Formats: sequence, C-alpha cells, structure tokens
Amino acid sequence: MSENNKSELKIKAIENGTVIDHITANKTLHILKILNLPDKEIRNVTVAMNVSSKEMGRKDILKIENRELDHEELNQVALIAPKATINIIRDYKLVKKDKIVLPEKITSIIKCTNPKCITNYENEPITPIFKVVNDCPTVVRCHYCEKLIKTEDIDKQFE
Repeated sequence: MSENNKSELKIKAIENGTVIDHITANKTLHILKILNLPDKEIRNVTVAMNVSSKEMGRKDILKIENRELDHEELNQVALIAPKATINIIRDYKLVKKDKIVLPEKITSIIKCTNPKCITNYENEPITPIFKVVNDCPTVVRCHYCEKLIKTEDIDKQFE
C-alpha cells in the first residue's frame, strides 16, 4: 500500500452533541460511569479507546449525540481527564472548542479514602469537598481531614 492510500478507521460525525477528545488512554469507561451514560435519552454514544495520538501517544475519544455537557459534568470529566478537549457540535459543525479546566474545588464526585474522615461516617451526612493541589497528575486534598488523594486512588473509585 502506498503512503497516500493507508487505511484509516473513520468514526461517523455527529449532527449535534459533545465530543470529548484527548482523554487519557483507557479512561473513557470511567467518564461514562460518572456521567451515567449511556442513558435512555441518549441514543448514540461512540467510544474510541487507545487510539494513536501525535500529542499523547495514545488517547480515547468520546462522542455523545444530542447532549451538551453542563458545567458540573465538565468538572467531573476534568477530574478523570484533565487534558481533555471539549468540542460542541451543532448541525455537523464545530461551534465551540475548549480545553477542560479542573476547578479549584471538587464536591460530591469522589469520596475521601481516609476511613476515619467524617465524610465516611454513615450517621454524618457531610458532602465530601476537595481542594485541587495538582491538576496533572491529579492530586486533591480532603477539606475535612486533609488527606491527599492521588490519580490512582481516584481511578479506583470508578472501576
């Protein structure tokens, strides 16, 4: 095969929705879990995992038809894939493209890994709150017990 005739895997374009690109390889299933996808209202979710990338070596891509992610959902994605790019598609055209930004504070998405933290007591209805210490690799600090939680500990919560 000549250089100009190489085969490529093509993924169908979406008419409207969100494309999340530059997801750390093999993290898309975590994102699907935290976004509760696929759900009844979303008919098509396309996942490309561990694909070749000039920038990252390997990456994942997620296409969600007929849904634009809200601010809270983007914060959840940022926790799993801090280098991701969010593309909003309308009428088959890219109308907005942004790098994902990890917020300074994260609430309710993950749990503290310290079993003695007040957020883990069943009789204490306290929402977990974390301050972001580092965004890549992700490291957060529990607001209540100050335990540092690293990327690998965050990932385990979505497996």
